[in-house]
Amino acid sequence: MLMRFFRFVGGIVSVLRTLVSVLVLGFVIALVTNSFSDQSPPIADRGALFLQPEGVLVDQLTMIDPLAEVLNQATQSQPETLVRDMVRAIDSAAADNRISHLVLGLDEMEGGGISKLAEIGSALARFKATDKPIIAFADDYGQQQYFLAAHADEILLNPLGSAQLFGFGSYANYFKGALDKLKVTMHVFRVGTHKSAIEPLIGNQMSDLAREERQRLITSLWHYYGEQLESLRNLPAGSIDDYANRLDSKLRAVGGNAAELAVTAGLVDRLASRTEVGDYLNELVPDKLGEFEYIGLHGYLQHIDREQKPSEQQMANKIAVVVAKGEIVDGRQPDGAVGGDSLANMFAGVRKDDAVRAVVLRIDSPGGGVFASEVIRDAIAATRNADIPVVVSMGSVAASGGYWIAAEADRVLAMPTTITGSIGVFAVIPTIEQSLNTLGIHADGVGSTSMAAIYQLDQPMTKQASAVLQMGVEDIYRRFLNIVVEGRELPPEVVAEIAEGRVWTGTKALELGLVDQLGDLKDAIRVAAELAELDVYSVDYRQQPMTFYQQLMSEMTVGISRIMRRAAAPSWLPNWLTRAAQRALQPLEILDTLNDPRGIYLYCTACPQ
Repeated sequence: MLMRFFRFVGGIVSVLRTLVSVLVLGFVIALVTNSFSDQSPPIADRGALFLQPEGVLVDQLTMIDPLAEVLNQATQSQPETLVRDMVRAIDSAAADNRISHLVLGLDEMEGGGISKLAEIGSALARFKATDKPIIAFADDYGQQQYFLAAHADEILLNPLGSAQLFGFGSYANYFKGALDKLKVTMHVFRVGTHKSAIEPLIGNQMSDLAREERQRLITSLWHYYGEQLESLRNLPAGSIDDYANRLDSKLRAVGGNAAELAVTAGLVDRLASRTEVGDYLNELVPDKLGEFEYIGLHGYLQHIDREQKPSEQQMANKIAVVVAKGEIVDGRQPDGAVGGDSLANMFAGVRKDDAVRAVVLRIDSPGGGVFASEVIRDAIAATRNADIPVVVSMGSVAASGGYWIAAEADRVLAMPTTITGSIGVFAVIPTIEQSLNTLGIHADGVGSTSMAAIYQLDQPMTKQASAVLQMGVEDIYRRFLNIVVEGRELPPEVVAEIAEGRVWTGTKALELGLVDQLGDLKDAIRVAAELAELDVYSVDYRQQPMTFYQQLMSEMTVGISRIMRRAAAPSWLPNWLTRAAQRALQPLEILDTLNDPRGIYLYCTACPQ
């Protein structure tokens, strides 16, 4: 009887094990099939292009290990939408007779920087010039969502929503008081009076120089933002600034109804619930059943890719687009970070490709390690020496190390709101000898030279070690200045004046000679074609080479991410609070995330993205 009982239990376990195996296998097969099969929906003779950007707007999707996402929901990635996909779809739809309207659903978009918004905005303006209507709707408009919505012919807002145009700010947490209590000594070495990246570690408030510079930068960006909205919505000059500064009194005048205020202020055209929005879209572009006839972003791009295959001549003349997105760190890094070796190898591959006639380097980076930046600059120089023109397209930010790799390009383009410059150098080394002494832990030992303990964090730093590190930082700064002098062909005294760690917008950088012209990625590709003397060409967006397994995992990432986001239990912490905590601790990340061999950095923590 006992044996029969255990056989029965064993049979149940075996069945359950088989069932789980079949389910897992089916899940994987479904994902693979979904990833690689052509599931593009049919496109009607007349319909709308319906764009619902998810998460953050980016120049390059971040490579996430899907297995890690399944096993650890805490590491789930923030959804991302490629800016170039949005621009390509909008521009294609403008010339597509099947697309009669463009509808923007902006509830799932979380932002991505004003320069990226301006790039998509330019594409929306081109679409609008064809006299095809644009309709935007959302339950609530933040500043970044509203920038895109302002390009629409008609803006709809939920009756319980609002237009949250509060202004731009640049705030940071300062840790000196806490570090003093912990008795951690921060040894800082820098060149550039405006190089404020390490201020949160050595002070309890913003310095006067940093405050003056950030105020200038933020004011310039807000002025651009306000002017754009006022032009798009035909509002009086200064009305956006007035809306933000007098929000309390304006709300009081409409009884606290934020949605009604948005209508009264001319920011939205009418209020509509979700049901009313659905009914309106059904009437606007109805299919045979009277429902909204549309095609989404990825489905439409699949059609475009099939219908617009490049010719042999185009394939023989390529313009390679290489993306440098994120912090610049040493070694090999996945997409979404800038590895010195990774990007250098990509440029080496470009030089070996006989079909590549020019390169566009798209930079969206606040900088990082000196060594990795120099490895990339050297690879770019080798590419130019091979008679392949290199054009830089600056995204939201191309500062510090991001400018180090840009300065010697054949042509440099920036958006008006790009943040660039920050030509300065620093190093930070914390020592914890006082902390340990407080705990009764004392360090001692011997060394063969007076410099043997230079990186011994439990030992106080000697004057000799401090002098050596400071001279190293000053040497890198001189190299940085020389790169800018030679690359931009500017007098040394001019570069010295605009350096010192100062940060500039793209518009100001053009006046100073740090960039050649204003323009987006499309403009940079056009300039690259002119330099390579090409009339017919194709655009080749380069990615790091992957094995079949990596490709499979990459294709599965999106599907798994979406499934896990839908299935995951809600966190007790709201997303905005989590993001705020990450921003608050950002100044401390430099001590952990960057990995320069000498610990010397070209990094701009003050550059808003």
